[in-house]
Amino acid sequence: MAIKVHGNPISNATMRVVACLIEKDLDFEFVFVDLVTGEHKKHPFLSLNPFGQVPAFEDGDLKLFESRAITQYITHVYASNGNQLILQDPKKMAIMSLWMEVEGQRFEPPTLKLVWELCIKPMTGMNTDDAIVKESEEQLSKVLDIYETRLAESKYLGGDSFTLVELHHLPNIYFLMSTKVKALFDSRPHVSAWCADILARPAWVKGLEKLQK
Repeated sequence: MAIKVHGNPISNATMRVVACLIEKDLDFEFVFVDLVTGEHKKHPFLSLNPFGQVPAFEDGDLKLFESRAITQYITHVYASNGNQLILQDPKKMAIMSLWMEVEGQRFEPPTLKLVWELCIKPMTGMNTDDAIVKESEEQLSKVLDIYETRLAESKYLGGDSFTLVELHHLPNIYFLMSTKVKALFDSRPHVSAWCADILARPAWVKGLEKLQK
């Protein structure tokens, strides 16, 4: 099998790549990387990602890391496969790219901290830092206010159809739906409906099932 994803089921970035491959109806091999033993910080994994983070990706002799770069590669190279996750019209693509940047620069920082404090730390027996949670909730609220306005005028952040914009959001939203932060999403009707829509994507559900086996 040409495509390999080296990652861990608990990694939001790994989830992002797996969901993209399933959306594109592509076969791939999942290679488990043991984060507990620090496998990602040692060779031979470091030859795939010198920063020692999952996932790493192989497609034949091509090796990539950084989940958003991987998903963009997949959607461009395998454009004719599965569901279309990018937009062809240059102006629409520009809007989509804008919201992809918003996800990475505005949404990811506070939600990643919240996932760490409210999901990962309790799972590993560490204490949650309430000050970080409070600060991150305040930052996220400001982002979601802007999302609510955008989603009142557009079905999806990136346009009229599900694209990489939504796919990139999915892992952190999924984790936070099991925490008190869910209330921040639920209190905004358009954001709440958007979350329910994208979390129900068959490819996302199938990806979770594959990673949990």
